[in-house]
Amino acid sequence: MKSNVEEIFGSKVFDESVMREKLAKDTFRELEKTIREGKQLNIKIANAVAHAMKEWALEQGATHYTHWFQPMTGVTAEKHDGFINPDKDGKVIMEFSGKELIKGEPDASSFPNGGLRATFEARGYTAWDPTSYAFIKNGVLCIPTAFCSYSGHALDKKTPLLRSMQAINKQALRIVKLFGNDDVQTIKTTVGPEQEYFLVDQKYYEQRKDLIYTGRTLFGAPCPKGQELEDHYFGTIKSRVQEFMSDLNQELWKLGILAKTEHNEVAPAQHELAPIFTTTNIATDHNQLTMELIQRVAKKHGLVALLHEKPFEGINGSGKHNNFSLSTDTGINLLEPGDTPHENAQFLVFLAAIIKAVDEHQDLLRLSVATAGNDHRLGANEAPPAIISIFLGDELTAVLKAIEEEKPYDGKEKELMKIGATVLPKFPKDSTDRNRTSPFAFTGNKFEFRMPGSNASIAGCNIVLNTVIADEIEKFANILEAADNFDTTLHALIKDTIKNHKRIIFNGNGYDDSWVKEAESRGLLNLKTTPDALPYFKTKENIELFERQKVLSKEEVQSRYEILMDEYEKQINIEALTMLDIAKKDILPAASKFSKELTDTITNKKAIGIDLTYELETAKKVSEYLTEAYQALITLEKDVEKLHEIDDFEKSAFYVRDFIIQDMAALRKPCDKLEVVTSNEDWPFPTYGKLLFSIL
Repeated sequence: MKSNVEEIFGSKVFDESVMREKLAKDTFRELEKTIREGKQLNIKIANAVAHAMKEWALEQGATHYTHWFQPMTGVTAEKHDGFINPDKDGKVIMEFSGKELIKGEPDASSFPNGGLRATFEARGYTAWDPTSYAFIKNGVLCIPTAFCSYSGHALDKKTPLLRSMQAINKQALRIVKLFGNDDVQTIKTTVGPEQEYFLVDQKYYEQRKDLIYTGRTLFGAPCPKGQELEDHYFGTIKSRVQEFMSDLNQELWKLGILAKTEHNEVAPAQHELAPIFTTTNIATDHNQLTMELIQRVAKKHGLVALLHEKPFEGINGSGKHNNFSLSTDTGINLLEPGDTPHENAQFLVFLAAIIKAVDEHQDLLRLSVATAGNDHRLGANEAPPAIISIFLGDELTAVLKAIEEEKPYDGKEKELMKIGATVLPKFPKDSTDRNRTSPFAFTGNKFEFRMPGSNASIAGCNIVLNTVIADEIEKFANILEAADNFDTTLHALIKDTIKNHKRIIFNGNGYDDSWVKEAESRGLLNLKTTPDALPYFKTKENIELFERQKVLSKEEVQSRYEILMDEYEKQINIEALTMLDIAKKDILPAASKFSKELTDTITNKKAIGIDLTYELETAKKVSEYLTEAYQALITLEKDVEKLHEIDDFEKSAFYVRDFIIQDMAALRKPCDKLEVVTSNEDWPFPTYGKLLFSIL
């Protein structure tokens, strides 16, 4: 007897089992071939698929369909169209054509485009991605699509992601064929993104304008208890949260999302959800849906989910660990050490290519996770530093050292590390620890890229990972295919790669101040803020890289640079305006009211000769903090006015980094001090204590 999970899993997805049932055998085989070969679907097959999809959607209660896409806003977009069409006798019929399935035409003018098109050029196109199954969400048939401009430029995150997957597939196939794996037809990158988030009570959230407008608290003094006792991490999940998680799992499973693990994270009110690995573009679609459903289901339970990277000052922020691997259609994980010297040699080729890619393209990996929110998180005690490095663990590092030095590996089997020519030791399947301070850590059969923020689309970092690794694999393949002696050339290639790029390997504590100095001596980049990182996007070398791998054109690279820099400035501008509003309308009036209550009490007590120590000292502090806060408010207000006079997006981004952020910190400091001394009755909004510890 099936469990409820088995019955509901994928019940809202037009997946392979549904297609087999709904489509004629010849149609299904043609569709499979089209998907496998990445070719355009002919209109006859498209019409048959569209009809079957519509009939299935109607059975599910859907009345509308949408081309579901991922513009450069970081969230998903959809325009709903009904299946309804007028009939000649005044009635209606429900229709959905192959043309409507394959291609849509939403208005493209209002989405971020970074100069790719003028505002009056409204036309844009969505194109079906048949590798990602259609699904029902909120009674609407959602068809995953790519989104491009009238001129063919990518306006979304899915298009370059699919291109990058094609690039790495093309180049990785060349390597595995050299190792005799002629049965392998495709190689896909697979991802399992761990999703962290906070849950707060909705009634308290609605009283915090900073959370509503910016997703994070712009003010807030530490509460007496934080995460010091580490008692929340993996602790018993509270009943209200467990009920939310149970409902969330049901909704995710219906959409075929492999939600596997859930637990409390380190910070109070913080939690994590982790899925099982799946193909990268599908994992990206699923993660976008996961974020949407976390927020939607939370509201049903009177909760609000916070996906900001650093919603609370002084306690852990939230990341999205991007677990990355490479797998063949025959079931081989190319990042898993094998049982034979042959398999291990193949593993080491891909490992060496990744080491070289990460070292040579630190700038791209860093900028792929650069946002205003993530700048608050990176380098804090729960996230890796902004310096890119690779953790391999002691054993694998020792193996690479033995190869570089051509010395016997001092492991269970002492053998000279001649790749493919002599016996390699068997690598344990998981011979590494999980260094939590490492940005890019090898964890047995995958790399865990730990820098992405919780609110980000994983498309960005995976586009970069796929592209830079594909580029290095192509160079390796060129060398190996031209080799007179494969074994000798392979050995020299891996040896030289390790020697030239070992600076990126670091197994120590990334939080230690000494690492910053050591990283600098190694020549590693330390790009602390988003404006520091993003300009590397448009360097000549990086533009040529994206064009060489056919992932982004020069114009598309420039557009993304402009969009991301502009987004950074706009986010901080919104935060600054929100701070000014809260300080002027809430905090300063509340503190002033409390000050008046103190002075009234002083006057009354003084008349009867009662001790005034508390009132006098507190009134003095309140007055001091009020003055400091007001002066900081004026400075921020003036600098925001200057910001609004700047009409260059680059100058604006650097201006907010150099002035606005510092002004905001200066305003927050006295306001948080005011919270500490002001009575609870007078303080205008819920404190950290209520936000973090109110869920029972």
